[in-house]
Amino acid sequence: MKTTTRMGNMIQDVLTMFKRCMLMTVRNIDALFTGIAQPALLMFLFVYVFGGAMNVGNIDYVNYIVPGVILQCIGQCAGITAISVNNDLKKGIIDRFRSLPIAKSSVLIGHALAAVVRNVITTVLIIIVALLIGFRPTANLIQWLAAMGILFLYILAITWLSIIFGLISSSAESAQGLTIVCILLPYISSGFVTTETMPAALRIFAENQPLTPIIESVRALLLNTSPDGKILISVIWCLGILFISYIIAVQLYKHKLSK
Repeated sequence: MKTTTRMGNMIQDVLTMFKRCMLMTVRNIDALFTGIAQPALLMFLFVYVFGGAMNVGNIDYVNYIVPGVILQCIGQCAGITAISVNNDLKKGIIDRFRSLPIAKSSVLIGHALAAVVRNVITTVLIIIVALLIGFRPTANLIQWLAAMGILFLYILAITWLSIIFGLISSSAESAQGLTIVCILLPYISSGFVTTETMPAALRIFAENQPLTPIIESVRALLLNTSPDGKILISVIWCLGILFISYIIAVQLYKHKLSK
């Protein structure tokens, strides 16, 4: 009975922290507008400004770039998460929570859940905008579920990585700065151009970094083409980043609480 009660209390604490994080997101008008407008602006920019100059084979450019835009916007959302965690840490909010009779882990989990919701909304917005401007996926239900599953794993991985950035940074600005890697990596991949067009050294990096198989797996699933074994590689990358990031984030958080 005590175990059940403790678990119920922890779930309630997590939900409370989740609601708090979501309220902070809604009240931050700049971040809310950016999260809604940015996906649409990126799609319009790449399709209508750069699209005519891009050669990606026999695939319409809008069909080609959707996975890359999704991952790039997920990287942008990582900055919001890192800043939120860092603000709680530097402004003493976590110290206040520590003095309350709540599950200590509920603070990080609340941030993580809010980040997942923000990223899911962003992903849906990108797909809607893409459909409006010509994106024509040919995936069946199973392929859609598989593609969304890979993206969900990636969201979880980037969420916990961004929490680490928030915990180790000395300020909100530096926390956001560290997330630049999440924003840049989609560009140095097959997300927006084929890797064959890159210089040799950059091409080697692009073809062997984690985001390329993730992007190519999602693209293949949505366009009903062969993923060439990239799905398993994508899942391994996502789970590996998620596991390592989660362990490091939890240990860092415990260290911060022990001070």
